[in-house]
Amino acid sequence: MNKIGIIGAMDEEVAYLKSLAKNAKSTAAGGLEFVEGEIEGVQVVVVMSGIGKVNAALCAQRLILQFNCTHIINTGIAGAAAHGLGVLDMVASTDAVYHDFDVTGFGYKPTVIPRMEKSAFPADEKMLKAAISSFEEMKDAEPFKGHKLISGRIASGDQFISDKKVKNHIVEICSPACVEMEGAAIAHACFINKTPFLVLRCMSDMADDGEEATYDFNDKIAADMSARLVVRIIQKI
Repeated sequence: MNKIGIIGAMDEEVAYLKSLAKNAKSTAAGGLEFVEGEIEGVQVVVVMSGIGKVNAALCAQRLILQFNCTHIINTGIAGAAAHGLGVLDMVASTDAVYHDFDVTGFGYKPTVIPRMEKSAFPADEKMLKAAISSFEEMKDAEPFKGHKLISGRIASGDQFISDKKVKNHIVEICSPACVEMEGAAIAHACFINKTPFLVLRCMSDMADDGEEATYDFNDKIAADMSARLVVRIIQKI
């Protein structure tokens, strides 16, 4: 039987999911609160990891080893990077990389992790298809109406991106659909543990303060949209 670990970095990203969990049991471990229960008949463990790569990786590892999760979904917000992607549009991961991993001084390309089999960690194809079909079923309902979901790369780093030059550099080195701070670390932990994963992001901003008209931080509504889509996805895994 599937047991889905659901990670959000911030409380806003998991509060809705926690509220849905039936027969919920809370366990404190590693400084985090893990809420086990059922959402729409699916066994889940919902947790707020905290912000950043190390927090996210530690959380994913514990979900896999202590709570025996068979799949991991990372839900939350991100800054748009792909051309044509706007605020409150969504991205489901094809893979995830660290945009801030740099050992170019030793002759490696940006984002490459030396002596690793992969540096771009591939998402589970079945989970990705579940995200795409779930969005199709919800796209004409509020708050999804007028927005889109694309599949693409997630680029993660311990840095909130709000500078046009920094964003352009990240796009140049790894061509992501969006930028955020946890997805690649969760993907990394899942890859090492051979656990299927998906990173799902709703765009809260454009990761670019160069034009005030396009910069807005819509964290609460974006987090809520991502969480609501997760509920549909877990029923298809």
